[in-house]
Amino acid sequence: MRNIQILLLSALALAGCNKFGDINVNPNLPSKASNTQLIANAQLALPLTQEVPQGEFLAQFLMETQYVNLSLYTEPSASFYTLYHDPLMNLERVLTKPEQLPDDGPMANQLAVAKVLKAYYFWHITDRWGDVPYSQALKGETDNTPEYDSQESIYTALLALLTQASGEFVAGDITNDVIYEGDIARWKKLSNSIRLLMALRMSEVNPQKARDEFGKALAAGVMEENDDNFVFHNLPEANNESFWYDQWTRQRRQWWSPSELLVNTLKAPNDPRLGIYATANADAGVYVGLPYGSLDGATLSKWSLLGTAVREQDAPVYLVTYAQVLFALAEGAKRGWIAGNDAKAKEYYDQAVTQSILQWTGSTDGAAAVIAHPSVAYDAANGLRSIATQRWVHLFMHGFEAWAEWRRTGFPALVKVEGKDVPSRQAYPADESFNNGDNYRAAITRQFAAAGDSQYGKVWWDKN
Repeated sequence: MRNIQILLLSALALAGCNKFGDINVNPNLPSKASNTQLIANAQLALPLTQEVPQGEFLAQFLMETQYVNLSLYTEPSASFYTLYHDPLMNLERVLTKPEQLPDDGPMANQLAVAKVLKAYYFWHITDRWGDVPYSQALKGETDNTPEYDSQESIYTALLALLTQASGEFVAGDITNDVIYEGDIARWKKLSNSIRLLMALRMSEVNPQKARDEFGKALAAGVMEENDDNFVFHNLPEANNESFWYDQWTRQRRQWWSPSELLVNTLKAPNDPRLGIYATANADAGVYVGLPYGSLDGATLSKWSLLGTAVREQDAPVYLVTYAQVLFALAEGAKRGWIAGNDAKAKEYYDQAVTQSILQWTGSTDGAAAVIAHPSVAYDAANGLRSIATQRWVHLFMHGFEAWAEWRRTGFPALVKVEGKDVPSRQAYPADESFNNGDNYRAAITRQFAAAGDSQYGKVWWDKN
């Protein structure tokens, strides 16, 4: 899957060198990387949007047992620099100074894939931090103090970029693609699926625009099966292994426990995903989640720990999935954005839970019983709660995405930690105050006024 030839330029090097494929210098372009080589390098940074413990804490999926303080929202700030400097700079080079090799595939497809990836990264960034540099970003030395764009304007620009990309794909695969092996049909479905999910994110701030974009994305063609999933595949080798394998097995940091909320939500219907997400405890061989915020995690034998499957060396990194699309369609039906109302919402919801179980376990065994259980069965009177709760269960290990959906919907009910609410954004990198001080301060004032750069400020779409 990842046996590709990548030209690594020092000026375009990615952080996290264990994510590179083979290095090969093109003799015809000794100082340049082709488009697809740059795209491949940008793809290799995708785990940075998912394999991050901080995201698991914000969604209350996992809690530290050894160093509990790290789980208690004591680190409000996080850096977005690597995402700008590495994958986004590679993609910007493709879009502004393209270099094509004869056998790399149609230029239109190379540019369209770069646009989809750019949209995905910026969607991730703005949903974590709020207003961020966008229109003036990625200019290199010509502008290293870019203004911050409003999140609303970034969403407008990204939706347009995804629409443009979807319409530009042509027949013909591309090379060096570590995600879809060059399959352009699946890239097109991904572009429309991201657009669908972004539209839903606007449901509480601009419902009419959200509905319009949702309908257009759906009509353009979204994911239709789990094979369409946007997933990064780690490999069973030291240079390309999972972050969680490195932490758990190589560094012996065996101290993440699934939360009581997650474990209990799965235990009630005897959900087969429980055995994937968690291990039984050592004391009694049963599943016991750690109450989020508890200071009693050090006795590891009492608690379930992070499941073996999700910390395998080649554990997949799920980024955008068919089940997410189905949950979005269920919500669209419940909201009246698409035909069918609650009957259709239930149909999509049942399919979403089934496809999630299939994604995580490799089988649909037990899915019908889970869907029929009173704690899971679609409740028309509380349809949005049903959908949001099971979407949260599905998004395990993609904490940032689950946290974003929790902020939008308020479900499930996460708990306060030492009297503190769950954060509603991440604060900007500390270095921004002097790296880009004027624009940093202007963005804070525009969004949060006197409250400052707090992890409790709300991003544009968060009206919950």
